[in-house]
Amino acid sequence: MIGMLTALLSTAVLSGGVLALASVGEVMAERVGVTNLGVEGLVALGAATAVLVAISTGNPWLALLAATAVGALGGMVFACAAVLVQASQVLCGLSVTFLGIGLSAAIGHSVAGEPVPVGLAPVTVPVLSAIPIIGPAFFTQNLLIVPTYLLIPAACHWLLFHTRHGLNMRAVGENPAAADAAGIPVRAIRFWYVTLGAALAGAAGAYLSLAVIPSWSEGMVAGRGWIAVALVIFAGFRPFNAAAGGLLFGLISAIGFLGQARGWPIAAPVLNMLPYIGTLAFIMFPVVFRRVGRRGGEAPAALGEPYYRSVR
Repeated sequence: MIGMLTALLSTAVLSGGVLALASVGEVMAERVGVTNLGVEGLVALGAATAVLVAISTGNPWLALLAATAVGALGGMVFACAAVLVQASQVLCGLSVTFLGIGLSAAIGHSVAGEPVPVGLAPVTVPVLSAIPIIGPAFFTQNLLIVPTYLLIPAACHWLLFHTRHGLNMRAVGENPAAADAAGIPVRAIRFWYVTLGAALAGAAGAYLSLAVIPSWSEGMVAGRGWIAVALVIFAGFRPFNAAAGGLLFGLISAIGFLGQARGWPIAAPVLNMLPYIGTLAFIMFPVVFRRVGRRGGEAPAALGEPYYRSVR
């Protein structure tokens, strides 16, 4: 029984890291008032880029850096359209998704199905890896696990809620006109935090193709980018909650894998649907929570609205 729980949690931690990175990045973008629906395309583009660079150079860390840079570049393209030009954030995000999916298919065609020779290999941490169940799950994985679930969410949480700059960021997301009147550079803050969120989405793609599924194939992202956007609502727009939501999604996915491996009397397509059913439940949960009178995470008041300086 302990062995099964350990394997289940290990699979959950590994597969949930993609969502943890992408959803924390989306939290940072939405906290400043911008909804980036291009996460799916950015994750796909990051995954294809990472495989190409890893095969070409034999260096997985260079591949991760390249995928992160490509994600940031895609975020800048989106930010130019949605923040600087003030076009519809929804349409710009969908355009980035289709662009990213198409470009990833084009550049990854030459290496489709080819295994990555140098992925992010597991590393065992002495002492900590000996902790029952939790140790093997968190401390015998690749080196990105701790940053994904702890360091990056902690840094984002500290920045948002424990610094003056974080107060400025939240002001931009809540009332950009008032923030602008107070001398806060609304467009610059939105531009750079959208770029940061997109960079984390690119890194999530590299994590997927270097650690979870060490290869590239068209369609391998399988909706993870959309789920990352949905998890932001479940997380109440908080970085730590977003990382925890990624882990929870990974656990649901792991249960589906376990059911198929053990021959549960449930059709395989139903087990494959579990993560998406879980996503729907995640979205509904905060709504129900608020209706019964409890405090839930509220979206920034200006989320999704372009800011026109002449209109206050």
